[in-house]
Amino acid sequence: MKNKLISADEAASMVKDGMTVMVGGFLAVGTPTSIIAKLVESGVKDLTIICNDTAFVDKGVGLLVANKQVKNIITSHIGTNPSTIEQLNNKEVSIEFSPQGTLAERIRCAGAGLGGFLTPTGIGTVVQEGKQVVNVDGKDYLLEKPLHADIALIGASVSDTIGNLIYKGSTQNFNPIMATAAKTVIVEAEEVVEVGQIAPENVKTQSIFVTHIVKK
Repeated sequence: MKNKLISADEAASMVKDGMTVMVGGFLAVGTPTSIIAKLVESGVKDLTIICNDTAFVDKGVGLLVANKQVKNIITSHIGTNPSTIEQLNNKEVSIEFSPQGTLAERIRCAGAGLGGFLTPTGIGTVVQEGKQVVNVDGKDYLLEKPLHADIALIGASVSDTIGNLIYKGSTQNFNPIMATAAKTVIVEAEEVVEVGQIAPENVKTQSIFVTHIVKK
């Protein structure tokens, strides 16, 4: 059986300039912080980041933004990171705002192999710009297309050695759906245990989705 365990340095080295990267977390809770720190050290640039929010200047994915390694962001919220706001105002970064539920569903659609979904959320707002409007039974909906990534960087509380994952509390957030929507999935786990030590019914992300594991 393939050994999926790698170092944070090895994980960071897989992220190349210009890649599209999903990063799990909600205000850095559930974010793979060790891998993010190594990415900051690596200097990789021109990234497109898909994330719920840009966290803080000194924490989570916000570190990449503050270090000006990000070119495009697809997110639902930037208000806690002044660096993101400043770069947006200075046109140093491009941001596509997606309502939180819409963002989650776009990622889920990618993982499920769907072509998108219809939602009334965003009709008549800036979210509608450039999107197809579909009328169903007299009501307008936006066609929201799936979001795919080259790499997903996710955080987990416990992983076994083949990548079955448990998330404790609110650390689950976007991590399970992001694990289904990228070509390569790297998980940073607080704890790594042997196969069989996680009860099957407790697994939230199955090992088939996980490419590599980093022990935090």
